[in-house]
Amino acid sequence: MTHTIIVTESTADIPAELIAKYDIRIIPLRLFFGEQSYADGVDITSAEFYSKLSASAQLPTTSQPSPADYTAMYEKLTAEHPGSPIVSIHLSSGLSGTYQSATIGRSMLDDHSHITVIDSKSASYGYGLAVVHAARLAQQGKSVAEIEAGVAHILSRRELYFMVDDLEYLRKGGRIGRASAVLGTLLNVKPILSIDENGVIYPVEKVRGQKKAMTRIVEMMRQHLNVRKINLALGHTANRESCEPLLQMIREHYEIGELVFSEVGPVIGTHAGPGTIAMFAWPDEE
Repeated sequence: MTHTIIVTESTADIPAELIAKYDIRIIPLRLFFGEQSYADGVDITSAEFYSKLSASAQLPTTSQPSPADYTAMYEKLTAEHPGSPIVSIHLSSGLSGTYQSATIGRSMLDDHSHITVIDSKSASYGYGLAVVHAARLAQQGKSVAEIEAGVAHILSRRELYFMVDDLEYLRKGGRIGRASAVLGTLLNVKPILSIDENGVIYPVEKVRGQKKAMTRIVEMMRQHLNVRKINLALGHTANRESCEPLLQMIREHYEIGELVFSEVGPVIGTHAGPGTIAMFAWPDEE
């Protein structure tokens, strides 16, 4: 019996246990600290990445998989699973060229009618949650059309926020000036970021103090998620305990169904820095 195979990148920040449980196929991005190259999630762990990031004077760079990388993955899966459709879900085209690479990689195959490529217009577990949902639907034997609809639905309902702890990384990335970084640090400013409908990161608010920033995130959640029960994922930079205060605040207002802890990867982490906390929530509709 054929079943749909789900493909994504390492930037979806999906916990290893969920990757294994749902047999999700991962293509890693490459990271560069100077001349040293690493395959994200293969040659370097999240903890090692943030340790290097803290010690590095310059921000690392990332390199998306090439079209040939996607072609090779699609060819391999097609040979191993004849007749099985492939749904390939990718990091926002507003943040990276991975979606374009996957689209070109698909077109390089003589027969690519069984491959569907989706631009998530999101990042980190903000699209990882849709990848996991797609994999669950695939295991249930749903059609490609049903999986596509399921992905679109969950992405349309989810809320996501990133809280930045250290302004120095926004400065290094050119997103704020040196004066703003210094003043913001002195005032203990914690920027809250999100991702818009075009899949681009944008600043939501600047709040003084971590506790107040977490409180504001919960307030915005309640404005947009007017439901009793939610599924929740909390992202951290190799420090799961940092999520606990936000989790306790959320528990005061919602019943939580699925709870996932995700490590924020290099695409967000490079610019937001160590100490960043992410919140991804969507209605529990089961």
